[in-house]
Amino acid sequence: MKTVLIHKTGGPEVLEPTDIAMPVPGPGEVLVHAAAIGVGWPDVLIRTGVYKWMPPLPTSPGSDMSGRIAALGAGVNNWTVGQKVLITARELKQRGGCYTEALVVPAAAPFPLPEDVDLEAAACLPNYQVAWAMLRDVLQGRKLRSVFIAGAAGGVGSAAVQLARHLNLKVIGSVSSAAKERFAREQGADHLIDYRRENLLARVLELTDGRGVDLVLDHIGGPGLNDCLKMLAPSGTLVSYNAIAGLPSSDIFGEMRALLTRSLTLRCFSMHVLDADPDLRRQIMTEVIDLLASGAIRPVVSARLPLAQAADAHRMIERGDALGKILLVP
Repeated sequence: MKTVLIHKTGGPEVLEPTDIAMPVPGPGEVLVHAAAIGVGWPDVLIRTGVYKWMPPLPTSPGSDMSGRIAALGAGVNNWTVGQKVLITARELKQRGGCYTEALVVPAAAPFPLPEDVDLEAAACLPNYQVAWAMLRDVLQGRKLRSVFIAGAAGGVGSAAVQLARHLNLKVIGSVSSAAKERFAREQGADHLIDYRRENLLARVLELTDGRGVDLVLDHIGGPGLNDCLKMLAPSGTLVSYNAIAGLPSSDIFGEMRALLTRSLTLRCFSMHVLDADPDLRRQIMTEVIDLLASGAIRPVVSARLPLAQAADAHRMIERGDALGKILLVP
């Protein structure tokens, strides 16, 4: 069978399509034949060797796979051959491993999927798991009215837009092109701001009549993080779930003290907080699967490439070309 391996870290060219023997499930394991494999930033971080949870080399990148159970190991009686499932490396001992036609995993790892769920849509769900984890963590019984989502056309950003609309929130997002604005609006965003031409803080305050938003989801960081604080309404929460532009250049605590009368919250979020609570992590994914099955969310596939073209998929990710999820199809 075909798999994609990296033997050394580097550019997309280190992704090597390779023929290996079909794996056989051992006791307590199942074999899953892939139907669709998600491509995302964690895969790029593994390929370049900077992922904090880097698996040992050689390895196959890829953390998301949907498919069907193909074989059962000894002692496995909770699955049937042909059953639709979703695999995420968050449920495995190490990240990566999913750029392959078939994968052996512990029988406790897969998520069952309803038979009428589209397997390509299911392969997009790990982005929704991240977005849903952030939203439900902040809600905690609170009544939110509005949210600002940085990068509303991105993978997690567009998932957050759909989920926020499901929660009946007013959604304001940032984009960097007319195409991304159209895409984010199709996902349900109420207002889109082109950060190349407009002042984000001023526009958010204008769109909220000066009150600000109850929640900001930001993966950019950098100097703009201070403006994210300033666009919060009283008792608002800023969730920083990445910092691709680096850390803020000024004293973020000083900024919060300057806004003392608003009583703001800053939270640094990572899905890895749920490494210590696998039951909750699985519950969140199950809730997302239910939302997909009910039609409440509708993942968008930006591009489908053959597994052997994984390098091209990584180039698309790094160029920011994708509007929705890029999938590899075995």
